[in-house]
Amino acid sequence: MTQTAAMAGEIFEPTEYIAGDLTSGVLLLCDHASNAVPSGYGDLGVAPEQFQRHIGFDIGARAVTLELAKQLEAPACMTTFSRLFIDPNRGEDDPTLIMRLSDGAVVPGNARVDASERAFRIEQYYKPYHDLVDQTIDKMMEVTAPPVVVSIHSFTPAWRGAPRPWHATVLWDSDPRAVTPMLDGLRAQDDLVVGDNEPYDGALKNDTMYRHATRRGLAHVLLELRQDLIATDKGHSEWAHRLAPLLRRIASLPDCRKIKYFKSRTDTY
Repeated sequence: MTQTAAMAGEIFEPTEYIAGDLTSGVLLLCDHASNAVPSGYGDLGVAPEQFQRHIGFDIGARAVTLELAKQLEAPACMTTFSRLFIDPNRGEDDPTLIMRLSDGAVVPGNARVDASERAFRIEQYYKPYHDLVDQTIDKMMEVTAPPVVVSIHSFTPAWRGAPRPWHATVLWDSDPRAVTPMLDGLRAQDDLVVGDNEPYDGALKNDTMYRHATRRGLAHVLLELRQDLIATDKGHSEWAHRLAPLLRRIASLPDCRKIKYFKSRTDTY
C-alpha cells in the first residue's frame, strides 16, 4: 500500500496523550499500545488473528499505562498504530523499523515499502510520537526537576516452546538510577520472579529510551510485564497497584531528578 492510498483514507491521529500533573516527576510511555493500522493501508495483508498477538502490539501495556497515569496523576504518551505498521521503538535507520516478516507472520503490505513510503510513515506516524514525547519532557522541565521516564511493555509467557519464568523484568542500558530501586522493590515482593535485562537487552541504539532519556541525561526504566498477567482488567489493575508506589519512591529520589549522562553500551558497538 502506498502513501497515496493512505492519504485517501480517514484522518488517523498517530498519538494518544493523557494529560497529567507536570510536576508528578514521572512521564509514562507506551510505544506499542495499539494494534490499529491507518485505514488507507487496510490490514497490511495480515490475518486479523495475527494483530491480536505480540507482533501486533504489547498486550495489556496500554491498560497498565492508563491505570498508572491515573494513580500517579502523571502524563502519558502512547502510540495508536501497530508495530507491524512501523515500530516507534526502533531507530529510523533500523532494518526492523518496518517488518516484512515478524515471528513467522509475513506482512504483505510491507513487502514493497520503498524509501519514499518509509519516509512517509516516519514523517506522518513515527515522528509525531517522538515529537510528543520531547515536547512533554520539555514542558515538565519548565516547571519542575527533570522527570523519570518510564516505558511500559509486555512479553509473551513462552518463546518457541520455552516458558519464560519471569513475572516482570527491567530492561536498561547503563543508567542505574531508576533501575536499581525498581529491581529492589520488585524483588522484595516474595511472589514475583523478576528478571534483569530479560528476555531482551535494554541497550538498543536509537530506541525510545536511548533517544529521549539516555541522550538527555534523564533517569529512566523500561518495564516488561508478562502478557498473561496483565491481559485482564484485574491483572492490569493489580500490576498498576504494584508499580505505582515504587515509581512514586523513585521519583522522590533526588539523584533520579537530575540531568546526569551515562555512556550507552551501544556506543561501543
